[in-house]
Amino acid sequence: MPKVSEEVLLARREEIIDACAKLYETMNFKDITLKEIGKVTTFNRTAIYNYFNTKEEIFLALMQREYDLWVSDLEELLDAHDSLSRDELAAALSHTLEKRSRLLKLLSMNHFDMEGNSRYENLVEFKRSYGNSMKAIYRCLDKFCPEMNEVAKQSFIYAYFPFIYGIYPYAVVTEMQKKAMEEAGVDYKYLSIYEISYNCLRKLLGVG
Repeated sequence: MPKVSEEVLLARREEIIDACAKLYETMNFKDITLKEIGKVTTFNRTAIYNYFNTKEEIFLALMQREYDLWVSDLEELLDAHDSLSRDELAAALSHTLEKRSRLLKLLSMNHFDMEGNSRYENLVEFKRSYGNSMKAIYRCLDKFCPEMNEVAKQSFIYAYFPFIYGIYPYAVVTEMQKKAMEEAGVDYKYLSIYEISYNCLRKLLGVG
């Protein structure tokens, strides 16, 4: 049997992650199986086990990729501006986050399962990407809010990152959910990912 090149191995791994992402647009986490993912790849379904042991590992890799994309956006933000007011920073960071709705969906729904059902080495790789996103936000604070001390920066990080876990369910609401809230007498006002993030960041940054 011919040896598969590293390039082919990486391409197949990305194809599996792409297939998972595609299914996640129309299916929920519970209903997506390795069998379903295998149906939309170009190679045998059993070959998936050469790359991932569980569907949670595939989702974890997808979430890792979303973190990496967010970091790239944050680095572009850092490179594009010499200075920003705190209000401008709140707006700019929120614009980077609104592009990552898939990341927010993954964070809000099955993050715990993905980590709990993945091999340690995969979890380490994911945590590296997660950590890079925290470092990128920290660099934004260093550059655009130089007057903030280390304690304030740490407080910001540990308030904002847990906060983003809950954005998606507030920003993406089905018609059935809207109807149920109306009947239950819940006063609900639709806000976008950007608006929810921007309002939070203004408060964390002390914008009047």
